[in-house]
Amino acid sequence: MPKHLIKISMLCAAVLMAGCETTGTQQADPNAVEAPSPKNPDFAAEMSKFDAQFPNAKATKYENESIAFNNERKLDQKGNCHPKSKYPVTIVLVLDAAGKVTKTMTDVENAKAACFRSAYAGVQFPPPPMAPYRKAILLK
Repeated sequence: MPKHLIKISMLCAAVLMAGCETTGTQQADPNAVEAPSPKNPDFAAEMSKFDAQFPNAKATKYENESIAFNNERKLDQKGNCHPKSKYPVTIVLVLDAAGKVTKTMTDVENAKAACFRSAYAGVQFPPPPMAPYRKAILLK
């Protein structure tokens, strides 16, 4: 292969890699005016199902275990979702008997919420005390 083609190929590869590093990681401008996102009308029903799991000693214990699991693995940092909106997102994860996330639902509809739904989809938590188990997380 001629030297000039190798140099052009290397330059193209470098440009593509540089582009991949910056794609989708743009931070929200903290000074920009951002309107609150539309509420998800189906969210209240999921949150009610979460609340109905309590008071329950096993569910309370599992909440502490699953929070530690989430924090140790920094699941909320997966996908760089936090900068996509200045507003917090509440997500409800539906876990099966094995602890796998089978469904996600957020309180709002925006890019940040979609990012978190994607980040938590299919995550394997420790097995919950009952199934289906709803786990709510406030993501600032």
